[in-house]
Amino acid sequence: SADGGRNLSLNSISMGLPMSDPAAWTTAMNNLGMAPMGMTGQPLLPDFDPALGMMTGIPPINPMMPGLGIVPPPIPPDMPAVKEIIHCKSCTLFPPNPHLPPPATRERPPGCKTVFVGGLPENGTEQIIMEVFEQCGEVIAIRKSKKNFCHIRFAEEFMVDKALYLSGYRIRLGSSTDKKDTGRLHVDFAQARDDLYEWECKQRMLAREERHRRRLEEERFRPPSPPPVVHYSDHECSVVAEKLKDDTKFLEAIQTLLTWIERGEVNRRTANNFYSMIQSANSHIRRLVNEKAAHEKEMEEAKEKFKLALSGILVQFEQIVAVYHSASKQKAWDHFTKAQRKNISVWCKQAEEIRNIHNDELMGIRREEEMEMSDEEIEDPSEMKETEESALVSQVEALKEENDSLRWQLDAYRNEVELLKQEQGKASRDEDTTKEQQMKLLQQALQGMQKHLLKVQDEYKKREAELEKVREEKLKIETLLENLKEQESSTSRVCACSQEKECPVEKTLSNSPVKSEREVLLVGIISTFLHVHPFGASIEYICSYLQRLDSKICTAEVEVLMTRLQNTFRQELSGVGASLEKRWKFCGFDGLKMT
Repeated sequence: SADGGRNLSLNSISMGLPMSDPAAWTTAMNNLGMAPMGMTGQPLLPDFDPALGMMTGIPPINPMMPGLGIVPPPIPPDMPAVKEIIHCKSCTLFPPNPHLPPPATRERPPGCKTVFVGGLPENGTEQIIMEVFEQCGEVIAIRKSKKNFCHIRFAEEFMVDKALYLSGYRIRLGSSTDKKDTGRLHVDFAQARDDLYEWECKQRMLAREERHRRRLEEERFRPPSPPPVVHYSDHECSVVAEKLKDDTKFLEAIQTLLTWIERGEVNRRTANNFYSMIQSANSHIRRLVNEKAAHEKEMEEAKEKFKLALSGILVQFEQIVAVYHSASKQKAWDHFTKAQRKNISVWCKQAEEIRNIHNDELMGIRREEEMEMSDEEIEDPSEMKETEESALVSQVEALKEENDSLRWQLDAYRNEVELLKQEQGKASRDEDTTKEQQMKLLQQALQGMQKHLLKVQDEYKKREAELEKVREEKLKIETLLENLKEQESSTSRVCACSQEKECPVEKTLSNSPVKSEREVLLVGIISTFLHVHPFGASIEYICSYLQRLDSKICTAEVEVLMTRLQNTFRQELSGVGASLEKRWKFCGFDGLKMT
């Protein structure tokens, strides 16, 4: 029918234009920046600019189609906006002047589904408004005012964009030209509480979904929690004690032991069990040290293999470089072409650079080995004795610690015996037999501990006696060294007397307490140092200053030199009580007057 042909149908008509009018359809789609296509998929405009629309090959798209929230792209200013006449059942919509600027709109509120429609005809009814705007999408509500405007609420947000397309159109009811039957539509965004509430609900739902998704991601990447530690009991204690002796289960057992101690499971009754577990953990140190030594041995073997392989590579490099050098000699060099000579010279330089790098690396390894060997040189006999003495002292201290631990165990056993005695007085006669057995066992354990303690005390006394012997031997050796030094000094004096007549200059040198040019330099440096310190300085302070100049200077050498020069240096005691200290002072000015 004629009415059906004029109706705004979205399936067969776009914006009220029949498909039989391709020019009008093309103009409307071109205004929207879309490539117009026919029913067969062929372009209606061959010279359509693809930059203004979408990809070719897509069927025609109408912004009034339901389900498409497409906002029309901005129309370029140099292209006129042409809109066509829209025929409805009860009214006709005439497009605005294409040369006028587009109608202004306010800022779009979040989640906007409501539009303001102004400029309605005075005789316009809700039925006519519904007829015009229901083509944009499902209309939920129309609130019409008496002042020729209304608010229309759509079901979805994209329908608002379609309704805005009608802004600026002139509406005429039927064929009447009366002012009450005409008007100019102005469509704009409207702010509604329902739209804002639904938008906020949607945002909260999206935020909940995002939090849930993040929580799932965090749970997926969270590391598993450690296994729970069992509570302390005698059975679990024996199990952990066995695990501590096993290398494969030591980490698990030591973590359990640490947790028990931090929980406060150690008391008078369980102290011995915990002490035995701690002792087992201490014995694991030896296994760790042995394992480290094995790894160090493997590392040394690997170093040795690497050094041998590197030396073999260096030998091969030397042979290759020798080949290049022999090829560079005139006898063979003249027979090569210019390109071949260039390649040979480049190869020779590269081989020499690589050889030098490997040679430096090998020399660095050997230098490190020499430094390690110099650190492990044989010590003096006096130092050896000092190390033996320190070893004995450390053994004595270890025995003292073991003695203290045994005493603590004895105290623990005595406390347990006292507790058993108290419980024995309170318990009934039926339990006397079992308690007597426990008492006997405890007494036997005490006797064994006392015997062990006596053995340890005997060993301690023997070690002390050995230490005293070592000290006496050390004193004897020191006295012998002093006697030898005195004999050397007496022999030097006799030699000086015999040579006095022949060499008076040598006589003066031999009689002088300074015996070499090095000692003269030391005397000068020490005199300058003490002159700056008028209140004196300790021998350690002086030697620390001298060792910055020469690390080979020792404290004994400096002290012997200063004691020989009594008119130049004087030793005094300063301080009171525990702060008593020996200080050396420079007295050369007074000694000059005395001599």
